[in-house]
Amino acid sequence: MSNLYETDVVAWSERQAELLRRVAAGETINDQVDWPNIIDEVETVGRSERAALRSHIAVVLEHLIKLQASPATEPRSGWKASIDRARNGIFKVLKDNPSLRPAVAGLIADETPDVRTLVVKLLNRYGEQPGLDTDSLTFTQEQVLDDWFP
Repeated sequence: MSNLYETDVVAWSERQAELLRRVAAGETINDQVDWPNIIDEVETVGRSERAALRSHIAVVLEHLIKLQASPATEPRSGWKASIDRARNGIFKVLKDNPSLRPAVAGLIADETPDVRTLVVKLLNRYGEQPGLDTDSLTFTQEQVLDDWFP
C-alpha cells in the first residue's frame, strides 16, 4: 500500500478512506491499512492550515509596511486590496480552524522581522528608500485582522 502512496496519492487516499470506513464499522482489517502514511497525512493537514494562516498574515504585514514606509503613491490602492484579500483568507482559515486563533499573535511576531526585510529589499529594487525605519514598525493582532489601514 505504501507503494501506491508514492505513485498515486489520490488512489491511495481513496483506498485508505474505504479501509478506514470498514475499520470503523468493526471489520478487522488493520493489516491492510497504511497507518504510518495516514498518520503523516493527518499531521500534514494541521501544518498546512497553519502555513496558510502564516502566509495570509505575511501578505497583510507586507502591505501594511509598504503603506507606511513607501514614498510611492500609485500602488497604494492595490496594496489595500491585497490586504483585504489576505484578511479574507485569514478569516476563512480561522473560521474553519478556530483552534488556530490563539496562534495569530505569535505568527504576527514571527513574521514581522522577515517581512520588514523583504519590504526594504522590494522597495530598493524599485529605487525607493523607506520613508521611515521599518524596524520600528509593529502591528497588533487587531491591526492585522480588522479593517485598519495606516
